[in-house]
Amino acid sequence: MDMNQMSFNPMNWHQLCLSSSSTVSVWTIERSNQEHHFKSKLIQLPLEDGTFFNETDVIFPPSLPKDPIYGPVMPLSAIAGLVGEEAETFRPKDDLYPLLHPTMHCWTPASDLYVGCEEGPLLMINGETLKVTVLSKIEEAPPMDRGNLISPVTLVYQKEGVLASGIDGIVYSFTIKDSSYKVENFLEFEQPVEHLIFSPSYKMLLIQTEKGSVYIYTFGEEPTLDKVLDACDGNFQAIDFITPGTKHFMTLTHSGEVCVWWIEDCARAGKIYLNTPVTVLACSPSSLSAVVGTVGGSVHFLDVNDVESPRVVHKTFLSESPVQHLVYDQRGMYLFVGTSEGNVFVINAKPSSSFQILGFTEVGKDILQISTVSLLEIDIVEVMVLSSLAETGRSRLEIFTLPTILPQVAETFTDERGRLRDELIHKYLYEVEHTLSSAVLDFQSNQIYGFCDQVPYICSYLLPEEEHSGVYILKPHQKVQSRHYGPGMFYLSSHGWWLITIAKCGILCVRDVYTLETFARCRSHSHQGHGIQLMRISMDGQSILVNGRDDGTLVYLKWKLFGGNLASEALKHYQHLLISLSSTMNEENEYLIATPRVSLDLGSEAEHTTPQNVKLSIDSSLEELVPDDAMKEIPWIQQKSQQAIEKEVKLFSQKRKEIKNRIKVLAKTVLNMMEENEKVDKIAKLEQQEFGLDLEELERLKDESEKEVSKIRKNVEMHNLAKSYLAELIKEECWNSMAVKGRALKCFHLPYVVENFPMKERTDEELKELKRVLQQKKIETECLKLRREIVEVQSPAVLVKQRHEEDDEEEEDENKTVKNTNLLNYLLGSLSTDFGVDTSLLSSQLELHSREEKINQIILLKDIIYKVKTAFNNEFDAAYKQKEFEVARVKERNVRVQEIILDLDLGEKVWQPGFDDSEKPERTLVVESWEIKARRHVNPWQKAKTGLIVTREMERWFQSKSTDMRFRALMDMMGGVLDVKKEDILRMVIPQPDFMAKPDALWTEEERKQFKDYEKKVKDLNEEKDKYRKEELKINNLVFSLLLNEELSSRESFLNNYLTKKQEEKNQISEAIQKSREDLDVYREHYDNLLAEDKVLDRSFKKEFSEIPGHQVDILYKLFKRRPRIHKQKVNLDTTNIVPFGERPGSGKLNKDNFAQLMKAMDELDNVNNMPEGLDPLIWDHFCITRRAKVENEQKVKQKAAGLMEMMAFLRKRVEEDEQVQQEIEKVFQELVLLQEEKARCQLDLTIQILLKQGQVELENFQLTLEYSDAILINKNIIEDLNAVIRIQVSNLYHVRSA
Repeated sequence: MDMNQMSFNPMNWHQLCLSSSSTVSVWTIERSNQEHHFKSKLIQLPLEDGTFFNETDVIFPPSLPKDPIYGPVMPLSAIAGLVGEEAETFRPKDDLYPLLHPTMHCWTPASDLYVGCEEGPLLMINGETLKVTVLSKIEEAPPMDRGNLISPVTLVYQKEGVLASGIDGIVYSFTIKDSSYKVENFLEFEQPVEHLIFSPSYKMLLIQTEKGSVYIYTFGEEPTLDKVLDACDGNFQAIDFITPGTKHFMTLTHSGEVCVWWIEDCARAGKIYLNTPVTVLACSPSSLSAVVGTVGGSVHFLDVNDVESPRVVHKTFLSESPVQHLVYDQRGMYLFVGTSEGNVFVINAKPSSSFQILGFTEVGKDILQISTVSLLEIDIVEVMVLSSLAETGRSRLEIFTLPTILPQVAETFTDERGRLRDELIHKYLYEVEHTLSSAVLDFQSNQIYGFCDQVPYICSYLLPEEEHSGVYILKPHQKVQSRHYGPGMFYLSSHGWWLITIAKCGILCVRDVYTLETFARCRSHSHQGHGIQLMRISMDGQSILVNGRDDGTLVYLKWKLFGGNLASEALKHYQHLLISLSSTMNEENEYLIATPRVSLDLGSEAEHTTPQNVKLSIDSSLEELVPDDAMKEIPWIQQKSQQAIEKEVKLFSQKRKEIKNRIKVLAKTVLNMMEENEKVDKIAKLEQQEFGLDLEELERLKDESEKEVSKIRKNVEMHNLAKSYLAELIKEECWNSMAVKGRALKCFHLPYVVENFPMKERTDEELKELKRVLQQKKIETECLKLRREIVEVQSPAVLVKQRHEEDDEEEEDENKTVKNTNLLNYLLGSLSTDFGVDTSLLSSQLELHSREEKINQIILLKDIIYKVKTAFNNEFDAAYKQKEFEVARVKERNVRVQEIILDLDLGEKVWQPGFDDSEKPERTLVVESWEIKARRHVNPWQKAKTGLIVTREMERWFQSKSTDMRFRALMDMMGGVLDVKKEDILRMVIPQPDFMAKPDALWTEEERKQFKDYEKKVKDLNEEKDKYRKEELKINNLVFSLLLNEELSSRESFLNNYLTKKQEEKNQISEAIQKSREDLDVYREHYDNLLAEDKVLDRSFKKEFSEIPGHQVDILYKLFKRRPRIHKQKVNLDTTNIVPFGERPGSGKLNKDNFAQLMKAMDELDNVNNMPEGLDPLIWDHFCITRRAKVENEQKVKQKAAGLMEMMAFLRKRVEEDEQVQQEIEKVFQELVLLQEEKARCQLDLTIQILLKQGQVELENFQLTLEYSDAILINKNIIEDLNAVIRIQVSNLYHVRSA
């Protein structure tokens, strides 16, 4: 169960509320001694508009009106065929409406519930009736600043209302009165508030924001809001130690929040928001400064001299690609900035130089790591850049060297565009034949350590001593297992003796740089959070920061024991480095302190603006720089490129003018040549593109056009292929799979169209099922005959029936037709017998009661429809052949008619008969030449082939002319056949009379009669198609009856399943009642025993102390009845006015506390000072023990009485549930009885199809009965047989009386 909140009722622990984003449920907890019973009730939530949906009972829906034709209307679950538990809650999609979505809830002192919804409304739920009320909001004239639509994240109750926090960061105060509420702003925060909780005294409110910050709001005359915990904005993106790494470290989040923390207690010292998405962070070893790289390609330099308020002192916009790497060398001389486009910028790390950009070098685009070696003994800085070559499965290493005097000679080391010259920085390229995820350069600069990406190994690679050109392939020199899984990273300690590895497994290992053996290991993060993202180690090597990738945690590690040779070397190097950097750090820190703060929105003018005096004029054929006084901020690399272009333009201005003049002369010459070309003949004219002088451009345009043509041709081919595939699918489904193709038959001059029946071949499964049904029907027929012969007794009714059959034999012989059925034609319901179809195996419509009979009847009816269609198609084919014959004959005679018209020079057009596409649909599948509008491309060999075919066809035509006379004679005399069958003559269509070519007004009376006769025959042919529809109507009626039977069966199955479920529930409740009664009897017996013991203690008191005088016994008895007063803790009046829930009912723990307090008060009564005068102390001690036993027994009696009341209430609830379940069971039985009656009625009340005679009969006295609800339809023969029996019996009775 997906739940968002769970809360107990503060005034009644027996109630519990659970809520999710779609439901609210109230649970009731009932207790019987040590047994607890949970019962839930689901709250019906209103719709999104605040109204309530009137939901009908799904299990026992209200009685629906019955359709007099289609029978009873079943519930939707029965129509859907559901019979299990899903039928109890089934609702169709059209009946589902969006409801309100609860967010949070809280209880009130009246045991009601307030529920906040995502859509804004506030609901109140009555704790007893669970009725939901939508509270109305009192709108004020001035709207709220933020959050007219309040979606509460959390709710807490206070007197006369609630406090609610929204997703907008505002805490609202809801003042509720009756069924309306008023909203006011209470508190406002920068982030959404997730949790609100009051203290027990309701004087303080604890507030937690989404980011994790915690505040305490204290109520009073002067309310205060105190911040308890300030959380960071998201996961840490980068971390680093502030030099020297012994007091503070810095963190960076993606949103731009930079925080400074104390190492000692990990408390935050200060923070600053950069208000921009950031990527990396690094701290300078030579000053108290830090640098942050952004997604936009700029770097921000921060002054951290004051850790409580770090500030931005400089900003540089390097390029438009995101900054991915920021690395200082070990002495803090240079800052190396790696971007995603593959540039590594070199920046002077000293603040006194204003962080001067010294240049950049181009490396691989996918930079993985930047490693530096900057030792105190040498005057150079070596840099190694690792990048990935994904297409080749290799890794590239680029190593270059920078001198320490680079800031003084930067202009000589770079070109005009700021690019460092490779020959001056001694740049070398290396490649490794496998992929590396990390690589570092050792401090001796003679080998590289690499972390393999695909295999769990760490390798070392020796660098060549001699210089080389091109790419040098490195081979592994040393190879050890990493003991990690997943890609990892390398880090070198400050003194270069430790190699630290991290990986996806979450384990950090410290290794010896020479042997690569692990001497320290720690699992700081879980592999489920994808391990460690990055690591930083302090200068002295004593502190390590480890940041997780996805778990959102930062781990601070410190050595337990730090000593030995490794520790001494690290501390020695640390002290030596600090001494050498101390003077530089002091100078740079003083400069940083004096540097003014830089606005986060504006950068340095020297780095971000373009010179405004740039005025460049470049020829239109070359690049142009458009001057713009208000040009937007551009990166440094583009500025250097523009400056280089400006310099080149000034340097070659004279040469450009000369080239421009020559181009103008050449252009004029070409224009003259083009004008002359227009005047020459077409055969000598050149194409316009031939005057292009740029041969490379012409070749490029030609290649582009060929590529475009190839692309278009490929797209067209794919489009044509898809169309062809779709056409084949359609053709296969609608044409090839048809045993009888669909076609039409049109009259020559009348708008009548007759279509045949497209038919598919019946499948083997259908034929097998039909064969089974036919065999079954034949067996049933034979069994019926044998049963009549053997079993039936010759009753008078049978004799009468035989007489009727003998009397009608002659009439039946005379009217014997093709029909071969024992059903009357009007009861058969169709005219299928008119097509010669055998219907003898069909069952009577009055006998179709069972499901199997209806299914068999449907199969037989489908077979009859198939035969009717086949018979009609045969007649259609005969008519179609007749039309083909007539068309051929007319065309033949039109040849002679055309000759006569030409001889007489009449100029009339001869009407030529033909077939439409609907009559010959196969034409659609063939594309004729005249349908193609585009000009057809014919190859020479195709032309030669066409000429040869035409010649042969002409020869064949001349040869056929000799046999043409015989064909014409055959067509005129015999209709195209030598033998005409009788069946064909009967099926032939009468051709159109010749007079139909004349206008109607010129027809004679005889011609009009002939036309009517012709029209009647064509109309009859068209109407015969509709006869088979009557068979389909019978099938539809049978299918509907089967569906109704299925619905009734589904409903019956569901009711049986529901009855079984309720019976099991009743059995469980009965067992619970039995057990509860047994427990109650045992508990009552214990209670009676305690009560009797209590009375015995009271009655036996005087006997217990009968040895002392009577007046002392009376005094002791009064003390025996005396009980101590328990002083309740005084509640402050102010707290009483604030706390909304007041005194809450006591719990078990509170009762124990009260009992302990009572026994403590009894100690005061047992004091010797309270002993009556003259009483023996031993008797006083015995009296105190007896009284204490009496008090303890009274407390047990009270507890037992309370438990007894709970158990009696529990038993009463179970009895009520048992009665309720019994009522539901009885209701299910009633529903089942009604359903079975309805099912029997539907099986007997059949829908039959009666064939009526067409026509209209007018009645003078219309007094027929139209209501047949209480009538019964039976066979007329049954009535006649009964009447015959009655007549015979009456005749016999008459003869008996006469005798």
